[in-house]
Amino acid sequence: MDEPTGDRNRSFELFHSILWTHRKAAEAWVRDRGLTHEQAMVIGYLEQRPGAIQRDIAEMSRTTASNISLMLKGLERRGFVERRVEEGNERQKRVYATPAGIDLITGLNAALAEVDEMIFAPLTDAEKDTLEALLDKVNARLPQFPQP
Repeated sequence: MDEPTGDRNRSFELFHSILWTHRKAAEAWVRDRGLTHEQAMVIGYLEQRPGAIQRDIAEMSRTTASNISLMLKGLERRGFVERRVEEGNERQKRVYATPAGIDLITGLNAALAEVDEMIFAPLTDAEKDTLEALLDKVNARLPQFPQP
């Protein structure tokens, strides 16, 4: 017999609660450092993809090139990113996270690891393994969308 719809909705509510807790902790951490979630996301992207071009950053963040340009100017002023002219192509600038930007992302990742520990603290190691296996099973059946 099929599970009642209300029980399936409860699963989504629980997922939402966990993700909301994680997101709010991240937002609070970056806000305490005078940044927005989007700015931290861009610095994190650059830490993972040094030398990205502004168009790629705009696509990843789902915003316009002009918005990204303004954001990068502000992050550059604060010493979190730098733009460099590509040798032989003065029109195209590559963007890099600076050591200060990388330190920021390292701190954010450490803070979020603590949040993850708090979220999953009630579970035993075996339960965490079971949860991960079940989520892998669900994710394996999801449609694949291109990653930004």
